Amino acid sequence: MVAKGNRNKPRIKDVAEKSGVSTATVSHVINGTRYVSDEVSEKVKAAMKELNYTPNPIARSLRSHQSYLVGLIIPVKNPADMANLFFMAIAQGIESILTKNGYKLILCNSYEDIEVEKEHIQMFNAQLVDGLILAPSGEDYRNLTEQYPVVFIDRKPKVYQGDCVLANNCQGAFEATEYLIKQGHKKIGFINGNGGLTTDRARLEGYQKALLKHGIIYDKNYVKEDCVSVEHGYSLTKELVEQKDVSAVFIANNILTMGAISYFQECHINIPDELAIIGFDDYEWTKIINPPLSCVRQPAFEIGQKAAEVLLERIANNDAPSGEYLLDTSLIVRKSC
Repeated sequence: MVAKGNRNKPRIKDVAEKSGVSTATVSHVINGTRYVSDEVSEKVKAAMKELNYTPNPIARSLRSHQSYLVGLIIPVKNPADMANLFFMAIAQGIESILTKNGYKLILCNSYEDIEVEKEHIQMFNAQLVDGLILAPSGEDYRNLTEQYPVVFIDRKPKVYQGDCVLANNCQGAFEATEYLIKQGHKKIGFINGNGGLTTDRARLEGYQKALLKHGIIYDKNYVKEDCVSVEHGYSLTKELVEQKDVSAVFIANNILTMGAISYFQECHINIPDELAIIGFDDYEWTKIINPPLSCVRQPAFEIGQKAAEVLLERIANNDAPSGEYLLDTSLIVRKSC
């Protein structure tokens, strides 16, 4: 047993003596290599905690041929970007599952740059990660032939057959547009990213489907798309409101929404009396502006959890068929529509 104050690191032998079991039993508890009763397992874990014993990850990986490391690559151009909050919530969801299963997460940012993304993937190859979760910056991943499982999140590549975990963006846009229609609006503007991502295309599809269901002719002049920035959100909203007699606007991107709100405030447009608004993504600021913003909420934390679960299943059985998992969004109605 390690005496209090001893500077030597505790060993597996010390944990075994403290908990009154063999070193083999301690190893089985740590590595999950054999069944150990809950009672014995709890005694071993209590001893590890009391002795501040940390298993050697290198020795563990040599025994199991696994590193117990998972890579995550997110695409955030600007640290101040609201998308950072979305992907951090996803990362927390991933980590909540990995930690329970003895894995550690390594997080990298591609800055929406495919070359930077490739460098991170090469680094993960060298680190011998057991799997990768990736929010892709590109569209074509047919040459992605890594020796470990890969799960895509948030965006689905055009050219790749593999696991994807996504928010149901089409459903979210459909519900937001349909709500505005049921409120009596027929001239509904739609502001979106420039269509380069699957999320953009799915949200446009949801908007179109809602119009079709309610017999409203789709007019492309009511649709404004451009690169995602606050400035473009401002200019697209200005263009839409000044050129068309719209009574409501659905803005299918949180950053564009911020630009739109800036325009409305600057022009003293009374929301929702003069113009009804629904945005995308539910952040704290959407609750405290005047009036509070109605929006489509994405299940970011749950996307992370599901991606981690799918990846761990794939690590355990890489021969199982791949799948696409769509998680429901929810419409949060406040005072802006």
